[in-house]
Parts: sequence; C-alpha cells; structure tokens
Amino acid sequence: MLEQLLIFTRGGLILWTCNELGNALRGSPIDTLIRSCLLEERSGAASYNYDAPGAAYTLKWTFHNELGLVFVAVYQKILHLLYVDDLLAMVKREFSEIYDPTRTVYDDFDDIFRQLKKEAEARAEEMKKSKQISKPVNNLAKKQGQVQKSSTGGIARKGDSESGSDGADDENLKVKKIENGYTNGNHVGVDKLPPVVNGKKDESPNNGAFNVNKLQKLRQKGSKKIDTVPKKSSIIEPNKKVTKKNRVWDDSPKEKKLDFTDPMTENGNESITVVEVDQGESSMMDKEETFSSDSESEEEEEPGKENKAGTKKTGWFSSMFQSIAGKASLDKADLEPALKALKDRLMTKNVAEEIAEKLCESVAISLEGKKLGSFTRISSTVQVAMEEALVRILTPKRSIDILREVHAAKEHRKPYVVVFVGVNGVGKSTNLAKVAYWLLQHDIKVMMAACDTFRSGAVEQLRTHARRLQIPIFEKGYEKDPAIVAKEAIQEATHNGSDVVLVDTAGRMQDNEPLMRALSKLINLNSPDLVLFVGEALVGNDAVDQLSKFNQKLADLSASPNPRLIDGILLTKFDTIDDKVGAALSMVYVSGAPVMFVGCGQSYTDMKKLNVKSIVKTLLK
Repeated sequence: MLEQLLIFTRGGLILWTCNELGNALRGSPIDTLIRSCLLEERSGAASYNYDAPGAAYTLKWTFHNELGLVFVAVYQKILHLLYVDDLLAMVKREFSEIYDPTRTVYDDFDDIFRQLKKEAEARAEEMKKSKQISKPVNNLAKKQGQVQKSSTGGIARKGDSESGSDGADDENLKVKKIENGYTNGNHVGVDKLPPVVNGKKDESPNNGAFNVNKLQKLRQKGSKKIDTVPKKSSIIEPNKKVTKKNRVWDDSPKEKKLDFTDPMTENGNESITVVEVDQGESSMMDKEETFSSDSESEEEEEPGKENKAGTKKTGWFSSMFQSIAGKASLDKADLEPALKALKDRLMTKNVAEEIAEKLCESVAISLEGKKLGSFTRISSTVQVAMEEALVRILTPKRSIDILREVHAAKEHRKPYVVVFVGVNGVGKSTNLAKVAYWLLQHDIKVMMAACDTFRSGAVEQLRTHARRLQIPIFEKGYEKDPAIVAKEAIQEATHNGSDVVLVDTAGRMQDNEPLMRALSKLINLNSPDLVLFVGEALVGNDAVDQLSKFNQKLADLSASPNPRLIDGILLTKFDTIDDKVGAALSMVYVSGAPVMFVGCGQSYTDMKKLNVKSIVKTLLK
C-alpha cells in the first residue's frame, strides 16, 4: 500500500500531498532523501531505502526540471508495488498541466489522483495476470513440442494418441504441425517430411533449397519467363554462405546498370546466390562505409536526406545551428555525447568509474526536459551542471570546526577525542603528528594515545613524534586491547588537563574481520568526538571499496541503533598526484564525509585544508 505521495518545489515548498491515505510517516524519510540523496547528486539511483527504528520505507521520485518540481512516493519497504513508477509518471504529466507558480494549494488534484491511482493499479494487476498466464502457456507449448517415437518407428507429437479419434472428425485437425514440417494426421518419419523454407512447405519433388527442374523449364520457355523466378532469400541454401561478386572498375564498363541482383550471370549460367536487398536496409559494405572520412561522407550524402543509419543528414550550417540553438526541451539523446566525454575526463582524473557514471546519470536527470537557451551549447550546459554538482558534493553538509568544538568540550571539562583510522601504510601516525602541530599553533594542549598495539615499531614511531613536538604520550606497549588503552588515555587526559586526545590505531584492510571488530569496539566503548579516515590520494577505484566497507563494518559490528561512522577524511600524499585529484571526489561521494585536511609534504607544516573550487576546476579542466 502506498504510504505517501508528495509534490514539492526544489525550494522545499510542499504543493500537494495525498490526504486520502491518512498515514503518518514514522521518522523523516523525505528529509533524509533530500539530505542524503538529492543534495548529494544521487538522484540517478532508482530508489532510496530509509531505515529507522520502527520504520522501513522505500522512496521513489521523479523530476520536472522545466517547472522545478519534485514528485516523491513512499511505501513500505517490505512491499513490491509495481505501479509506483507508472503512477509517478502519470501524476507528473497531469499535475504539470494545472501547475501555476502563483498557486500554493491544489485541493482539486485529489480527484485526479484517485483516478490515476486506480488506473495504475488496474494496469499493474493486468500485467501481473498476463505474466501468470504466460507461464503455463509456455510450459504447455514445451510439452506439446516434445515428440516421441511411435510403435511404427515414426515420430509423433505427445498427446496425439489421446486426441486422434476426436481430431479425425474435424477438418481443422487433419493437418497437424510438428517441429520439422506438416503431416496429414498420420505418423510419418523424419526422412519423409517435406522440406520447409522460411516457415513454408516446399512441395517440389527436389528436396534442395529451390526447384531446379522448374527453373530449367522456365529457361526453355524463353528469357522472359526467367523474370518470374522469385528473387527471395528463400531460394538460398541455408548452409551456403552468401558471396558477393567483386566489382571491376574500368573506363568502359561492360554493364550499363549496377544491378547485381539479376538472377543470371554474365556467362548465362544461373546464379544460385541471389539476394534481394530491401529498400532502405544497409548491407555490411554500407556499414563499413559509414566509418569513412568526413569529406567522403559529405560528398556521398546530400543534406536533408536520410543517411545509412536512418537519421537525417543536415548541412554544415544546419548542424552547427542545431548544436547551439535552443530546443523545445533537452532529452537524453542530446546529452549523451557531452556526458560521455565528461565521464571519460573524470576517469582520467582518477575518479572511480562507478562514481563518474552515477554523477553523469544524476546530471542527465537534472537536465532532462529543460529548455536550452538560444545560442547555448549543450556541452557548456552539461559542464555548468556538472560543476554545480561537484561543488555541492565536496562542500561539507555540516560545519566541522575542530577549534570551536575543542573549546566547547573544554567548557564541559572533558577532552576532545579524535580517532585516526585507515588501511595499512597511508601515513596515519605522520599525519596525526601534523594535526597535533596544527593544534599546538592554536594554543591547545594535546596528548597522543598509542593504541596501535599490533604493528611492530608503531609505539616507538609515535613516541618520536611526541618527543619532537614536546607533548605527552600515553602508551601501554604491544599486544594490549586498543579499546582499553584508549579509555585509559582519555581518563589520563582528563586528570592532567589535556584539551585534545589524538588516538592512533593500527592500519587494517577493510576485509580484515578481527581488526575491524577491534576498531568497532574502540569506537563504541570510547565514543570519540571525531573519527577521521586517513586515505591516500593515489587510489582510484579502491577508495570506493575502502570507505564503503569501513562504514559497513562499523555499522554491522555496532550494538547501537545509531552506529558511529566516519566523520571526516584526511587525504595524504596530495603533492604526488599532480591534477589527478579524483580520489577526493570518490571518497566524499561514497561516505558523505568532508575532506578536512590534505597532506602535501613530509614536514609538520605540510598540511592544508581542501579548496573546493580549486578541486572542481582541476577535475573539469
């Protein structure tokens, strides 16, 4: 059952909602959809699943880009409503006809919606019944198609013995069709079956592909009778490959017309491999000629006529004007070339292929149906739309001001805890020291917690950084429970008056179950204020796998209904990638967490904040 259907503007003004359903939604699925999907350029997805305590919904939506309207349908996740997509399309069509930007109330749309809902449900029910009926019919056809050997050694259709007596009295059943031909109601052998050519029975005495005797008789009557020979592909042997005669180009061609479908060859012999080419159909040679140079294609095809592919061929000025002039509305076919070029460009900048494809789908949906301004190129329109989408994705959805939050925690007399997580070898300990140095520059007391009790040399490495920065470090050695070590470090920081505790953890691959379980325990036990994922700027497609599995493991292994996931990203080795900054986009798109810092060198001062506009410009240049 449909729970809710809403129509609202892109600005957030609700224009209409179906009052007759009377179902109050639990939680806030619409707000979550807007915040987690539409604003983050995930509108190319087919649906969105909302899971909350006591509520599990599936949301589907569609846009009217020209009017700036959003149509959202909400129903229970356990249900599979077949009519929702059809209903949304009909509601979009009908509501767009009565929409007025000056109106805010549409009570008259209730009756229209009831009728549309009935039509969509009836159509879905008919489709469901047709599918159920088609299955038994297909099974029956398979059973009827089976043949069995009769007692006389022939082949008969299964069931003929049961219906044979009744069928003898009916003239319609005197001729029964079987797999290899027709019978007259009696059992016949396979070798006695007449040949079938293109689904029709060949009654000629010769079992070949065509009647040679008939052709010889026609030849004896005269050359005029030859024209009555059918020029059909049915006279071709099924197993014989069709060959084409090579053309001979010379100054004095022997033939006045280039008609190679004549059944007679030059020497008077009959041509067995006769092929009739339907008008408008392209042969293999025509398809190959399509890939010729532009100059050849312009000479061969006249403007305004249909080319080999069946599309209208326009002149140079017409095609140029069409690419820049305004159209009634943009459709997907218009956007595909520009989006494909944009996708390739993003992938060359190290953006994961999956992310680039989803971004292009989202941009296509946001532009489809919009009117293009006069003398505006489609490519520039797509470029602007993609630039806006990238800015929305990379801009943090919530402000994470570490300095402000540190001072707020200090007022409550508790330390601000930051946990650094990530895979092996990305530079967690080094960038932890960079963050510590940055905090020291703002007169904040920092303490390190050596919770990497797994890797040999991890404690000594962190101890070296602490000595250089002249800050305290809490350590318990190796082979200890990192969750307990972090808890004791937080208690120690509370006693000695430290403002921030930076927790170093062991590097772990996203598929390492024991280490991921230990990390989940550390986060759940200590409830840190910030969980930073440290990742390399060098990774491409692997960034999607790393972040998605880290978040998935933290969610699965958490006992809390609201599990703690990754809050921010720290990208390392940013100075080694030149303009291939796509990993930043991939990580933000997958996790929804902002890139807070980027490491760009070996010293403590080589850490900066991400410039969103600079990254977007680099991705699209």
